[in-house]
Amino acid sequence: MAILRAVADEPATLAELVARTGLPRATAHRLAVALEGHRLVRRTSAGAWAPGPGLAELGRSGADLGEVAGRHLAALRDASGESAQFYVRDGAARVCLAAAERASGLRDTVPVGARLPMTAGSAAHALLAFAPAEEVTPLLSAASFTARTLLDVRRRGWAHSIAEREPGVASLSAPVRDATGGVLGAVSISGPVERLGRRPAPEVVSAVLEAAGAIGRAAR
Repeated sequence: MAILRAVADEPATLAELVARTGLPRATAHRLAVALEGHRLVRRTSAGAWAPGPGLAELGRSGADLGEVAGRHLAALRDASGESAQFYVRDGAARVCLAAAERASGLRDTVPVGARLPMTAGSAAHALLAFAPAEEVTPLLSAASFTARTLLDVRRRGWAHSIAEREPGVASLSAPVRDATGGVLGAVSISGPVERLGRRPAPEVVSAVLEAAGAIGRAAR
């Protein structure tokens, strides 16, 4: 708890953890690494510890976050013309917390509560791209994508996949971030490749990114 409080307001290096908590250096390091393994703290790009996504998952109910996401998915569906979903990660699976389906026509339907693997689909890319390497590496051996795929997602901020989860289905996703930059979940649209395209249109990418930002701001 001392370590969690120490990083709550501002990321902390190991030396700063020791100063803020009064713990011996070895103890502070051991506990921080253990908390990182449980995703309760995370490493920033500078190597400091900050609150991790596991805290957000413990601190809210799935229904609450799903309700927040659901308010924005209908607008995303209408803007993109495709079914929209919001996923959160649960270990080696992702769970659909909210969805907004097309009213008619050919569509990719993902029911709320569905558990899908983290080894296929653009939502899996978006959820894993910013996860610690030790969580990602064990999944890559069975994945339909590579470490380079995740590097591209980190670079551009969104993910795209074609026929990874289902033949003929394409999807486009973006991570939803909390106030500290941690990933709360992923917002997605999915539909037939013929309609969504092998290269997503810039306006569709913008719609997904805008929805991800709106959900992240509303969840804070």
